[in-house]
Amino acid sequence: MIINSRMRACFGVKTQQLISRVFRHPVHPSAAVQWRLAQSRLLSAGESKPRPSMLKHLTFKIKATGPITVAEYMREVLTNPVTGYYVRNNMLGPDGDFITSPEISQIFGELLGVWILSEWMGAGRPKHLQLVELGPGKGSLASDILRVFSQLKSVLDGCSVSLHLVEVSPALSAVQAQTLTGGSSVESSSEDDPVFRRGETSAGLPVFWYRCLEDVPAGFSIFIAHEFFDALPIHTFQRTPKGWREVLVDIDPEKQNRLRFVISPSPTPASSSLIQPEERRSHVEVCADGGVLVQQISRRIVEDGGAALIADYGHDGTKTDTFRGFKGHRLHDVLSSPGSADLTADVDFSFLRTMTGGGVACLGPVTQKMFLKNMGIDARMEVLLRNCSDGPTRMQLIRSYDMLVNPEKMGERFLFFSLLHHSRLAKPKKTEGMKLEDKKPAPLPVGGFTEISLS
Repeated sequence: MIINSRMRACFGVKTQQLISRVFRHPVHPSAAVQWRLAQSRLLSAGESKPRPSMLKHLTFKIKATGPITVAEYMREVLTNPVTGYYVRNNMLGPDGDFITSPEISQIFGELLGVWILSEWMGAGRPKHLQLVELGPGKGSLASDILRVFSQLKSVLDGCSVSLHLVEVSPALSAVQAQTLTGGSSVESSSEDDPVFRRGETSAGLPVFWYRCLEDVPAGFSIFIAHEFFDALPIHTFQRTPKGWREVLVDIDPEKQNRLRFVISPSPTPASSSLIQPEERRSHVEVCADGGVLVQQISRRIVEDGGAALIADYGHDGTKTDTFRGFKGHRLHDVLSSPGSADLTADVDFSFLRTMTGGGVACLGPVTQKMFLKNMGIDARMEVLLRNCSDGPTRMQLIRSYDMLVNPEKMGERFLFFSLLHHSRLAKPKKTEGMKLEDKKPAPLPVGGFTEISLS
């Protein structure tokens, strides 16, 4: 997209106003205390019950039905309601298996909050705004975003804002509720209720929890998916002399209590339908669930307006074998001790772009470093460091900044990708005659994907 000087200036003024107002506020106290308190309660409540064996469950399943797809393996290991990894409640944070950008620095969530508001403004300031987060972790990102909304309350004046969280883990939803509502949320008494938990923030903003995106009501929505798509199940395929074959998970006959990868001897429904005709790689990972979700989001944006921001490990159709496990912040064999480690695979953004079918405009992917710098992270750091005289705090701020933007750390490993309504980028119609006063302003460039001048 070519950005002319008028568009840049228009966006610069509005976004600078948002950013400068947010940047006046100091660092917000960490939510780590609330997280650890809620975590300890959940852990103590489950200590007396022995955890069922995921390996035994998978072994019985394979013996009964034969080798399973990698997608089915991931789905069982991560989201099985009894033995799934995400049923656990200690996978996040320094003491868990991985840590995410919102836990590293509040600046990350603040800048995403500014992005959301700028897109809401670019859409003409609708009267209702649904913020929908997929896989909200422990609620840190949503908390930082809502704090920006509170600081810019006058900008949102007259707009009804609500928060909608899509979460499969009951344990994590309890932690999110503690972070966002102070524990004042209530669970639904009916399993048929699409909202399984609801509450209010201290500012009176309604918060709803759902098990799937389809349950979130229609309306102008901005969707946020941070480190969500990388945990969705993938099918993996290998090119062979006989054509594409799917990689499956089977019992290792030579090693007791071990699993192994095998190649399907014949085509499977997935290998016959999910490989693109123009594919040139020899090994391919396809996230069918991610494709379905992107189609759902695209349809909602087309029908109700809004935008989506996806941030994740990923590539643009270039990588091959990225399936891996993480345990204690270290790489872990994906087939070893299933259920004890997180499983993930890089997001193929070219596949997601294809699955939109052209119904929405796609921007990116761009690196996290580029997105955050375009959104003004350097200006925010200058304000924080200028107002901070405590040595250890300053060092922590610098380390957090480095972790987020350093190309060797998160700066280029994470990518940002956006879905927008086509009208959001439409060129203004030329005005005939001399009625210049009726000329519509140029559309605002999209923050994060376009450089913002803060001078």
